[in-house]
Amino acid sequence: MSAALRRGPPPGAAAVPGDPAMTAVRAYWNDHVVDWPITSRDPGSPAFFRETEAYRFEKLDYLERLIDYAGHAGEDVLDVGCGLGNDTARFAAGGARVTGIDIAPRAIELARANFAQRRLEGRFELMDGEAMTFADASFDFVYCHTVLHFTPQPARMIREIHRVLKPGGKAVLMAVNRRSWMRLMHRLAKVEIDHLQAPVFHWLSRTELEAMTAPFARRRVVVERFPVRTKVHAGLKARLFNTVFVDLFNALPRRWIEDTGHHLLVFAEKATAAAPAEPAP
Repeated sequence: MSAALRRGPPPGAAAVPGDPAMTAVRAYWNDHVVDWPITSRDPGSPAFFRETEAYRFEKLDYLERLIDYAGHAGEDVLDVGCGLGNDTARFAAGGARVTGIDIAPRAIELARANFAQRRLEGRFELMDGEAMTFADASFDFVYCHTVLHFTPQPARMIREIHRVLKPGGKAVLMAVNRRSWMRLMHRLAKVEIDHLQAPVFHWLSRTELEAMTAPFARRRVVVERFPVRTKVHAGLKARLFNTVFVDLFNALPRRWIEDTGHHLLVFAEKATAAAPAEPAP
């Protein structure tokens, strides 16, 4: 892996109390949680939440297809790294009892404002996802999207997610693919990658992610996030990307590109008391 594209301690490194890497991560996201180039609206305003949500779910067009936001009514749902709370709101609107945590105070403030404007019920707490204070077996479902590649020790966060899940509980975890088409385009054409400048950015292989999620009884990996047209960037490079690259890429035989999606998603299930976890592949 290129040193220029890999920062932070090794993904499976042991936790270090008071790790300055986590302090840097907290400071970065406290400053950058409102960095959405798609909108010029005041952060925290209704228009800001509408525009950021619309942009996210358009760019990540697989979310509504793969995530059953309305399928957790009556369940206790945890969103690890909730950010603005836009994804969390979809679970709440579907009838789930939601809790969102984030390491950045500004994110928690904005998520609470988001829910207040939508008149949704939810609990938001300032918390490190690598060292959660929840009791064991607290949640039916845990959602962790756009977080693992930004935390110093993703393996530790995954173990915490497994711990706080109830027996038989399920989780959706997302990481950034080391074999991503976007990583290749970044190297060849300097295509921008969101928050690549963050204090920590992990690129993981499918094998590494499967090893990290070994505590779960069942795991299914889905590769997603293929090129879609950008509305943020402008200029010749953006025009070539939108009018040439996107169509050419998506016209390629699926078997050539199916493992190059920018996102790796794991749909995982914790064992019941009587069912041991499967060995890592």
